[in-house]
Amino acid sequence: MEIDDIDRLAAALVGVRRTERNALAEWRYHGRLVARQLDDVHVVIRADFDYRDSIVRQFSRTFSVPTRFIKHMMVVADLDRGDAGAIEDALEAAWQLQRGADRGLVGEGEASVPDWAGSTIFGPQKPPRIIVTGW
Repeated sequence: MEIDDIDRLAAALVGVRRTERNALAEWRYHGRLVARQLDDVHVVIRADFDYRDSIVRQFSRTFSVPTRFIKHMMVVADLDRGDAGAIEDALEAAWQLQRGADRGLVGEGEASVPDWAGSTIFGPQKPPRIIVTGW
């Protein structure tokens, strides 16, 4: 697989646009990163942590997580020696992830609840306390 193959696959994903930064390609869905070229044979692909762990275990010659990406939802694909089908699937999964994020969804159709929902700056929101006086 080559960068041109990634470009062709990404172009087929609705809403994905290619840009370049420092002469390296980036593919974004409505501004959200789907994949980014690292060099001639490596691409970093957006992936949620569970999916990332799964594909790294399943396709260890194709995917890796360098130290700099451990805390990020990203996986590095080796285009030179990697499984083309697995890379294509990861690219589509990244697009689905970003589409869901764009619509405020998690997974397939589940509404996302922000971390701050039900909270105030003082901590979790509690039901109002009713104080009865004068009895």
